[in-house]
Amino acid sequence: MNSKIRDEYTDKLFEAILLLENIEECYKFFEDICTISEIKALAQRLEVAKMLRQKKTYTEISEKTGASTATISRVNRCLLYGADGYNMILDRLDKK
Repeated sequence: MNSKIRDEYTDKLFEAILLLENIEECYKFFEDICTISEIKALAQRLEVAKMLRQKKTYTEISEKTGASTATISRVNRCLLYGADGYNMILDRLDKK
């Protein structure tokens, strides 16, 4: 994998995340490692990606999530041309 973010520290972070066993552990870990704004921004982007896949308009997405058109556009680019992470996880959530 040729990733711009890959290094030993990021590998360790992702290894730590993979050790989390449930939502409560996720809340504990992410509250310690991120600011509330960072967590909310990540959650917002995932919701934006979900809505984009549902063919919602930028206006609908912005009104529901509070995301800026710049954020919506960035998420859309990732859905179309990114590493396929959003699509992978949204497909898995759909199956759940």
